[in-house]
Amino acid sequence: MIKFLDLKAINDQYQEELIEASKRVIESGWYILGTEVETFEKSFASYCDSKYAIGVASGLDALILIFRAYKEMGILADGDEVIVPANTYIASILAISENNLAPIIVEPDINSYNIDPKKIEEKITAKTKAILAVYLYGQSANMTAINQIAKKYNLKVIEDAAQAHGATHFSKKVGSLGDACGFSFYPGKNLGALGDGGAITTDDENLATTIRALRNYGSHKKYENQYRGLNSRLDEMQAAMLSVKLKYLDISNAKRAQVAKAYLTGIKNHKIILPQIMPNNQHVWHLFVIKTSEREKLQTYLSKNGIQSMIHYPIPPHKQEAYKEFKSLHLPITESIHDEVLSLPMHECLSDKDLTTIIKVINDF
Repeated sequence: MIKFLDLKAINDQYQEELIEASKRVIESGWYILGTEVETFEKSFASYCDSKYAIGVASGLDALILIFRAYKEMGILADGDEVIVPANTYIASILAISENNLAPIIVEPDINSYNIDPKKIEEKITAKTKAILAVYLYGQSANMTAINQIAKKYNLKVIEDAAQAHGATHFSKKVGSLGDACGFSFYPGKNLGALGDGGAITTDDENLATTIRALRNYGSHKKYENQYRGLNSRLDEMQAAMLSVKLKYLDISNAKRAQVAKAYLTGIKNHKIILPQIMPNNQHVWHLFVIKTSEREKLQTYLSKNGIQSMIHYPIPPHKQEAYKEFKSLHLPITESIHDEVLSLPMHECLSDKDLTTIIKVINDF
């Protein structure tokens, strides 16, 4: 069976360094908010060309804390509207509603699968205060256009880069393209921990300071609580693991790009719509997502031929029970995407033999 994602093979590449890092943490006797987190935060901020990085417990918490901090700072208030793409993973929308803000759902560009800037402006009202730009599958949204809209209407721009570690737009790294950015380090991400983890990047010192308190029970000083905060801290062990893997992120992204190139040049089946790299973007290929009206047949066929595949995502957020207030919405572009997309095996440890097999099987479909 050709695995969709082989985390063991990925982490085996760094096994000696990961073991050494874990040993260092164990022997330190300090396991929460210590030197490992501080070191990783500095390295990750530098990598993202951002002034500050704050490690938190998950990618969802990263987004929740950005919105929470803006509320504490008086920039957002209950009921304010946040524009968000319709075809994102539900976490993007959960972060908005968790803060008593109103998600305003916008259709994507069918070519990039990211939010369509042309459709944003028509959704802006007097209550609109922010745009959450999600970088689906590994490439940036059109941040040039989005930032122009945000400047025109004085809106905050929050990046959701949970799937795009290392991606660029006009050679500028994600994590530095908006006012703040949330990252996930879930194990399957391009930069994945060996458990849950997340981070926020920003150039805003006040925002960073507020988030540092909010992630730690709302406290800057032990037993003194300025805010009603959370317990959402990247722990020392995961920070140590991430520091090891961050050194190799560009190398692993380059290997993913080679896999994507093989797919893009090798797959010739007219029933398959291949992903596109949008102008001025560097795609990091968190996922390689094809589109076909015969998805169920293709997925069954791939499985019978020993190839795992995944659907990201079968049900769009506006059709989820959690957001039944949106069920009456008709979003044809989003719904066609969720009905037809299929993710092929994508990771840096895929062999040439595996790729040749996958491509041949797809072309024979």
